[in-house]
Amino acid sequence: MTKAKYIQLILILGSMTALGPFSIDMYLPGFSGIAEDLQTTVTEVSMSLSSYFIGISFGQLLYGPLLDRFGRKKPLFIGLLIYILASLGCVFVADINTFIGLRFIQAVGSCAATVASVAMVRDLFPVKEIPNVLSKLMLVVGLSPMLAPTIGGYVTSYWGWHIVFFILMCMGIFVLIASQMGLPKTHEPDLSISLRPKPIINNFVSIIKVPQFYTYALTGSIAFSGLFTYVAASPILFMHILKVDATIYGWIFAFMSLSFIGSSQLNSLLLRRFSSEQMIFGALIAQIIISVAFLILVINDVLGLYGTIAMLFLFLACLGISNPNTAGLTLAPFAKNTGSASALMGATQLGIGALASFAVGVFVKDSMVPIVAIMTCTTIIAFIILNIGKRKIKKTIMNSGDDEIIMGH
Repeated sequence: MTKAKYIQLILILGSMTALGPFSIDMYLPGFSGIAEDLQTTVTEVSMSLSSYFIGISFGQLLYGPLLDRFGRKKPLFIGLLIYILASLGCVFVADINTFIGLRFIQAVGSCAATVASVAMVRDLFPVKEIPNVLSKLMLVVGLSPMLAPTIGGYVTSYWGWHIVFFILMCMGIFVLIASQMGLPKTHEPDLSISLRPKPIINNFVSIIKVPQFYTYALTGSIAFSGLFTYVAASPILFMHILKVDATIYGWIFAFMSLSFIGSSQLNSLLLRRFSSEQMIFGALIAQIIISVAFLILVINDVLGLYGTIAMLFLFLACLGISNPNTAGLTLAPFAKNTGSASALMGATQLGIGALASFAVGVFVKDSMVPIVAIMTCTTIIAFIILNIGKRKIKKTIMNSGDDEIIMGH
C-alpha cells in the first residue's frame, strides 16, 4: 500500500467515523432556537437526543449481520441514503414529534458508516496495524465533539439551526460519494450468514453469558452514561441555567472534550505501570469522590460557571480513563465473535446512554441538582456492579496482540 493510498483510506474512514459525533453535537447550540421555532421547551428538544441514541443502539445490532451478509458497500450506501434524506427532513421540520422521529431515522442511517468503518479497518489493514489505525480514528471521534458544537454555535448564531442540518446532509453526501468511489471492495458477500432472528439472537445470548463480558460491558456502560447525561444536559445547563450564549457554549463544550481526550492519552502511559483492572477500579473511586463532592457543592449552590466547568472537567477525565479499559476487557474473551460482541457492547452503552439522556429530559428543568444526582447515582451503581461481577470471573482474559494471556486476580 502506497503512502498516498494509506492517507486516502484513513481520511475516508475518518469522515465515516465523524458523521455520528457531528450529528450528535453540532445542533446542541441550537436547542433554544429549535424550541422557539417548534413552539416547545428546551427539555422537549433534548428528547431528540434520546431518540438519536436509541437509533444508534438499534442500528449497531442491525448492521453487524447485514455488513457480513451483503458485503460492506451496499448496506453502507443504503444507510447513508437514509441519513441524507432524514437530515433534509430536519431542515424543513415543522413540529417537535416529527423532529424527534427524524432524529431516530437519521441515527439508524449514520450507524451504517460507524459500523462499516470499523469492519473495513479489519478488512484493509494487517493485524499489527489495526490498533494504530483505530487510534487515529478515535482521534477523529475525540476531535469531533470539539469542532462540531463550536462550528454549530457560529452557524446557529449567524444563519439559524436549520442550516446545521443542511450542512449535515452535505456531509452525508460527501461521505457517500467518497466511500463508494474511494474505498476498495473489501469483503465478499457471505450468503452462509443467516439473517433469521433465531441464530442471531442465539449468538448474542452466548456472548452475554460470558461473565467477563457482562461485568465490564455493564460497568463501562453505566459509568459512561455520565457522559451522555452531560451531553444531553449541557445545553439546558449552560444556556438556560447559567445563561451563556450559543457561541460561548460551543467553546465550553470544546474545552470539555479536551479533558476526555487528554485523559485517554494519559491512560496509555499509565497502562505501562498498572493493569486495566486497577485502572478501572482507580478511575471509578476517583469518579465517586468527584461526583459526591460536586453534588454537595451544587445542593449548597456555591458553584458559579467556572466552578461547574472545573467539576465537570474532572468528572469527564475519569471516564477517559475507565472507558478504554472496560471496552478492552469486555471484548478480550472473543477471538471469533468480535463483531457481534462489539455491536452488543456498543448497543448496551448507547441504550443505557439513551436512558440517562431521557432521565435528563424528565427531571432537569431549572436546576443543576438532578444532573449531578444522575451522574453520582450511575457512578456508584457502576462501582457496585464491578465488584459483584468480578466474583463471577474465574480468570480475566487480557488480549495482547494475537496471543491470549490469562491473568488471575
